[in-house]
Amino acid sequence: MTRFFFDTHDGVRAERDTDGVDLPNEEMARSEAKAALTDMARDHLPNGNHLELRVTIRDEAGDEIYTASLVLDVSTPRARRRRTDA
Repeated sequence: MTRFFFDTHDGVRAERDTDGVDLPNEEMARSEAKAALTDMARDHLPNGNHLELRVTIRDEAGDEIYTASLVLDVSTPRARRRRTDA
């Protein structure tokens, strides 16, 4: 087992993981990072028209080995805005 640390950023606040999680391999750690993004998105939506979430994995030596991000941009096409403004 290897200890992996999952640092998160929700577009406003960054949190550094000081505890870590023991997992069998990097593949499992990447899977956990993707699941964490899903949970973060669920916790932050809907909250405006722009959202950037990131999870960075560090290994036991403190080296960053993987980053997963999720970006949501909501906008109205320019032509649609003109019709509704008229």
